Amino acid sequence: MQIRAAAVVGTGFIGTVHVEAIRRTGIHVKGVLAGSTASTEQARTKLRLEKAYGSISEICADPDITVVHVTSPNELHFSQVSEIMLAGKHVLCEKPLATSIADGKALVALANQRNLKHALAFNTRFYPLVREAKSRIASGVIGSPTYITGHYHQDWLMYSTDWNWRVDPLQGGAIRAVADIGSHLIDNIGYVSELEVSEVFADMHTFVKVRKKPMGSVQTFSNSSAAKEGEAANDSMGSIDVNEVIEVAMQTDDAAGILVRYTNGARATLSISQVTGGRKNSMQWEIAGSRASLGFNSMNPEELWIGHRGEPNQVLQKEFDLLSPEASALAFYPVGHIEGFGETFRGLCEAFYKDIEEGSGSRSYPNFSDGVTSLLITHAIHESAQTKQWISVTESRRK
Repeated sequence: MQIRAAAVVGTGFIGTVHVEAIRRTGIHVKGVLAGSTASTEQARTKLRLEKAYGSISEICADPDITVVHVTSPNELHFSQVSEIMLAGKHVLCEKPLATSIADGKALVALANQRNLKHALAFNTRFYPLVREAKSRIASGVIGSPTYITGHYHQDWLMYSTDWNWRVDPLQGGAIRAVADIGSHLIDNIGYVSELEVSEVFADMHTFVKVRKKPMGSVQTFSNSSAAKEGEAANDSMGSIDVNEVIEVAMQTDDAAGILVRYTNGARATLSISQVTGGRKNSMQWEIAGSRASLGFNSMNPEELWIGHRGEPNQVLQKEFDLLSPEASALAFYPVGHIEGFGETFRGLCEAFYKDIEEGSGSRSYPNFSDGVTSLLITHAIHESAQTKQWISVTESRRK
């Protein structure tokens, strides 16, 4: 099937990233849909697009649209993706796939019933050196994985004046930091190591008990000129007047500590935080095996650390001749020409679009089934934090 054009639902930070990534694949982005007529038109003008859609129904009725990217608030994913797939269009959805396991499973069933291609935006799989790590572990370079440590830390929600739709459980769901960024870390480790999570034990924290919600709308990472706690400007809100906010008690998690047991007997200790000052977007993991270790840091994506005992450690740079064919295929630029976050979305889109056009049934990209697996794990983490017990992911699969 030839892709005629794409549409993007959501025009915030991540929606704009999707528009840029689609364009870099050579596919035409016809238009966007935002939360209001004004914001949709503003995005259409800024991004120089042809169409400002007025509704999901209008996108569904457009014969030019072959694929739709859904980057709206979490609680809208199920209804929007359902409507789009019922119209016969392929979908790439941001994570989480839905806010409930049942809804996630329903979307997988619908996609299969309608014979549609579906992808989930676990874009961090598409760093070339993440793919290289996967290749090396599969070839036995580190032996059997035994112990894993990792973190995903940010600081954009550390102040009480920081606000975003994600902190509202009615829009983002009951699980915030773990679902928003923890899901990336857990998926990335599982993808690279091919380990399956068996059980989790978690301690989830809400450190900012009350936040100041602005009366107007705000976007993720919208203003880099962050102010100090108590002042009238911050990362997510920009300049505000204290009289234009209301105080809201928080229920969702700012941070979490998670212990993980894998089905092969391996263990992991993971840290998730959106309130760690100075960490802007740091995903880092280290996978120890019976022979060696591998380490990756998203803030330095051009290098893969290889740890040894009895011989010097190594740092592998992204260089075509040194990488596996699978990793080289994701490296768009020569060594020394840094590629990062934006390129991961380009790699995801290219893999997804190739499957749509060739009908190959490729599993070279994450799909809705991976989204359900992620929901099972994050909901088990949430249940563990509430019950203060180890929770089996297999058991939560039946809920």
